[in-house]
Amino acid sequence: MTFKRLLQFAISAVSIKAVFAHQVPLGDTIEQPETWLSKYGPQIDQPFSGPLAFSHMTYSRCLEDESAQFDIAVLGMPFDTGTSYRPGARFGPYAIRSGSRRQREARGYSLAWGNNPYEQGSKIIDCGDVPIIPFDNVLAMDQMEVAYSTLLNRPIASNQSVWANGAQLAKDGRERPRIVSLGGDHTIVLPILRALNKVYGPVSVIHFDAHLDTWNGYPGTVSEQSRITHGTFFYVANEEGLVSNSSIHAGIRCKLVGLGDIENDESVGFHFITSDDIDDHGVPAIIKRIRDRVGDTPVYLSLDIDVIDPGLAPATGTPEAGGWTSREVKRIIRGLAGLNFVGADIVEVAPVYDHAEITGTAAADLVHDFLSMFMSQLPPTPHALPGSWSRDEL
Repeated sequence: MTFKRLLQFAISAVSIKAVFAHQVPLGDTIEQPETWLSKYGPQIDQPFSGPLAFSHMTYSRCLEDESAQFDIAVLGMPFDTGTSYRPGARFGPYAIRSGSRRQREARGYSLAWGNNPYEQGSKIIDCGDVPIIPFDNVLAMDQMEVAYSTLLNRPIASNQSVWANGAQLAKDGRERPRIVSLGGDHTIVLPILRALNKVYGPVSVIHFDAHLDTWNGYPGTVSEQSRITHGTFFYVANEEGLVSNSSIHAGIRCKLVGLGDIENDESVGFHFITSDDIDDHGVPAIIKRIRDRVGDTPVYLSLDIDVIDPGLAPATGTPEAGGWTSREVKRIIRGLAGLNFVGADIVEVAPVYDHAEITGTAAADLVHDFLSMFMSQLPPTPHALPGSWSRDEL
């Protein structure tokens, strides 16, 4: 045998060995490991896990993503450099979203409302936070106004009207999205009202708060910008023609300089309901007084968490004893359904002063109420449910 043939034989033997080395005996197959998806299904978020969006809803950076569509947006405004006492509300949007973790779209039905706001035909998403600069209040105010106007001027996601009178209320006859803002201290309402004014003109404000927030300035005010704080923004808003003379406070119980503060408050366009009025007149009377005051005007609802007693919601910058319970506030809000709401906010949640997230949880639940309120044409009526306690038995 020649050397050439020996070399060919050796190469063939190596090739045959390599082939047999990779063969699998009959009946002995390699099992592929089972995947998570095939065994357990989708990678769902538990109440305590997942990205932090309000109620685990769809999250989008709507200010930069111009393709994001919505009928209602949740928008964080982490601003707290207008506070007069305890800061910390810049962490409010985080705390409210955290308090919403046990809520979700698939389990949003409320017995009190008789609906699930996520199943009423409107697209609701979390649009993230406005990246507000904490070093320059003039710039911050403009950032908030531009951000709100940007979302307010987006087309609605739905092909048909999603709220009664939406188009009729707007100056240009075009229905706009509605925004639920998460503060932030109460100063955020001034740039919001400026943005709303461009679309709706002056609006009536339903203001839940322990404080009037209509003062004309604090001692030491030496510049135009220093006039604007979380206790003076309504005064400035009135000067700019942003609020109607049909606005109303609810839950007032703060200390005053004197009755001159009340006279000033009335000149700004507000009537008021004190926290004690709930004992003297009851929830139905308070609801009627608010509805009679604002009528069929465009309405903006602003809720300072300090309207609730600090024993139930301690995480706020200027706590006042003797407030309403969260249940009382929720009942009043249900009674306001059907008004011409153009937007709403919840402000002054400062989680550094919280305990066991009770304030953040209460605030998140109130945001859920806002969504149901937007979706309802009338206040809900009690449902005759199996096993429930009928009113005839009371």
